[in-house]
Amino acid sequence: MRIERFDWEGAEKTAAAIRLWDPEPDENPDIADAVNEIGQDVKENGDAALERLTARFDATERMPESLRVDPAEAENALQAIDPVLREALKVAAVNIRAVAEAQVSDAQREVRLAQGQTVTMREVPVAAAGIYAPGGRAIYPSSVLMCAIPAQVAGVERVALVSPPGPEGRISESILGAAALCGIDEIYAVGGAQAIFALAHETETIAAVDVIAGPGNTWVQEAKRQVIGMVGIDSYAGPSELMLVAGHDTDPEWAALDLCAQAEHGADSPLVAAAVEEHILDEIKAVTEAMASSRPSVANALLALVQVPETEAAIALANAYAPEHLELLEEDASLMADKVTTAGCVFVGRFGATAFGDYVAGSNHVLPTMETGRFAGPLGPGTFRRRMSTVKITPDAARALAPQADTLARAEGFPVHGESAMIRAKDA
Repeated sequence: MRIERFDWEGAEKTAAAIRLWDPEPDENPDIADAVNEIGQDVKENGDAALERLTARFDATERMPESLRVDPAEAENALQAIDPVLREALKVAAVNIRAVAEAQVSDAQREVRLAQGQTVTMREVPVAAAGIYAPGGRAIYPSSVLMCAIPAQVAGVERVALVSPPGPEGRISESILGAAALCGIDEIYAVGGAQAIFALAHETETIAAVDVIAGPGNTWVQEAKRQVIGMVGIDSYAGPSELMLVAGHDTDPEWAALDLCAQAEHGADSPLVAAAVEEHILDEIKAVTEAMASSRPSVANALLALVQVPETEAAIALANAYAPEHLELLEEDASLMADKVTTAGCVFVGRFGATAFGDYVAGSNHVLPTMETGRFAGPLGPGTFRRRMSTVKITPDAARALAPQADTLARAEGFPVHGESAMIRAKDA
């Protein structure tokens, strides 16, 4: 664990300093051109490109018999996985669905304006959603649930899952089991940037979708960025983040475990611990170092320690930093939570470990990163729904509004717009 203390310079300056701190930057090659080449290949060559790229990047020992997976294979996988894992997935699915359903309303909102016209707002689901589930070293059946269930609750009729096949030419059994649990019967054994482009452009086997969601590596994220405009995406995700605010009664072992758990996401996952008392930070630092050194899955992540002058300053720092996950391990955490405005997800109180949100609490673990919590929120049914307006102009409204529409149109250089409104006024 790479640990650094930061002096308090005010919320904005301290947050900026933490964001800029990286004593051992990773060598990340510029992959935009390489990903663009993959996109062009998929667009021009369809399934042939997918098969060639899958053989190159994923199923190097045995290719899948078909890009599309038989739904029976997923059902068999659900029965074959460890019963304890199957039960955990079921608990998570029930909770994720309950939270997602609470976010959806089919009610229409009608506004009647002074001139007599009405504007009705309603939400409708997109027709098709694509879900990306990582494979290989990172296998996340929980992400299948987190993405697919909100899409289904949103009312999306077609949900297609893509996931890379392993060396044996098959998608991970746990991924397939999660898909079967969600009732997904359109599954493709293809991953990486090529899977994203297939969902955006379509191939002979894979039809295009309207929205693509799901986590992935740098290549997958770059591909998602490149298809924005052709399809919607959930987010352009960076490394996973955790900030925790520790109080005088915070258990340093619990806090250290939370930090180490987040560091399992990789060395580029930034961690922040803030506290008023310096000795609390000292204890968290010592225990975290000891735990990290004895747990092979914990990467050499960055941990910033910040002593703040008061609890309110810690919340100000959180709002300036906009972390993906924020843990408030204070005794008055509930009161503090109401003042948080930018975090992706807030975990309240000493029992509120981020791990619960990652898996079974019911909240979604696809969250805004890299300060995007300032304008974005968690993945949910809204990711797969769009707002529509329905406008009804009465004769009285046409007479009242046409002169104003004509004036504005001519001011903008569109006189025919004005004529289009005025002719209605004459016949109204």
